[in-house]
Amino acid sequence: MKFKHALLFSATVLLACTAGNEKKQAETIAIKGTWQLVSATTVENGQESFTDYTKNQRMIKIINDTHFAFLRHDLTLNKEGKNNFDAGGGKYKLVGDQYTESLDFYNDKNWEGKTFDFKVKIQNDTLVQTGIEKVEAAGVDRVITEKYIKVKDN
Repeated sequence: MKFKHALLFSATVLLACTAGNEKKQAETIAIKGTWQLVSATTVENGQESFTDYTKNQRMIKIINDTHFAFLRHDLTLNKEGKNNFDAGGGKYKLVGDQYTESLDFYNDKNWEGKTFDFKVKIQNDTLVQTGIEKVEAAGVDRVITEKYIKVKDN
């Protein structure tokens, strides 16, 4: 009888641990993919500005198991025939809704090596991330809220 109780207890503990790991794993899996930035709201020095990323430019963020990368360019060429391309990336960490990016690659060295903390929320195919971008050497100290839509696989 004691063996049956021990076996039942062990099975219950195992299932509880497995369920917790599956939930944590599902949260991590949910952020992976390709996301297209559709809008951003920035608050800097008390001034709020809104950018519609569906007009005149396109930006995507690609997130895999360990890294993120973003790519942005204008949809029309400038006078020099260029599309003002911008990109960066690095490692990230996701714990619950706390998402931290470590920017390892960027064309402005003031931003490289910086860590940015965000709170993320995913609902259906929409990712919203809010956090502070602070880069003293670049004179940047602002709160940003970015809204992304998941890019569908073809």
